[in-house]
Amino acid sequence: MLTASQSPIEVVHLSGISWQTYETLLEELSDRRFRLTYNRGNLEIMTPSPEHELNKTLMGRFVETLAEEANLSVYPLGSTTFKRPELSGAEPDECFYFRNIAVVRGKKRLDLNTDPAPDLVVEIDITSGSGDRLQVYADLGVAEVWIYNGESLVIKQLQNDTYITSQTSHFFPNVPIPEITGFLQQAETVDYLELVKIFRQWVRKQIEE
Repeated sequence: MLTASQSPIEVVHLSGISWQTYETLLEELSDRRFRLTYNRGNLEIMTPSPEHELNKTLMGRFVETLAEEANLSVYPLGSTTFKRPELSGAEPDECFYFRNIAVVRGKKRLDLNTDPAPDLVVEIDITSGSGDRLQVYADLGVAEVWIYNGESLVIKQLQNDTYITSQTSHFFPNVPIPEITGFLQQAETVDYLELVKIFRQWVRKQIEE
């Protein structure tokens, strides 16, 4: 069965898809601008929009800025594909390691049977729901997911194989992460580097308080 969002060029959902078909599509579409998420036979294929990509890039820069100002080591792996064979697979918008950097640093391939999942995943959820992807990230064992839908930034933390909403981050407990929404909403009207500079000043103030 095929369903599409109100922007069919951007998001397509398929059901009854085998794991082998997902693996084949990953290989065949590896050099194109498609993002695939697989969850127990359901497949989402997304073509990122300019709005999505701007917010994704800015959020990645914001997380790195947070880590820098908090003197926290960070290892960013962007949209690396993570898989639990026959069950789930995803390419996050952005992902980061904080706790297990030494284990994954420099590896050309990651196997979640032996390697840890990212500690933090960022999802820009402008055009589609994140329910399936949250299930995928729970399967993968991602400790924390930040979801920005254009109106709010929500923190989800993994507890007992399911995600609960939190107001604080495991990794930046002194920073009111949901307030980052205000900076993201300026992305299309304020110069990119100027916005990063303003954000950095705000982060420093939060850490000092």
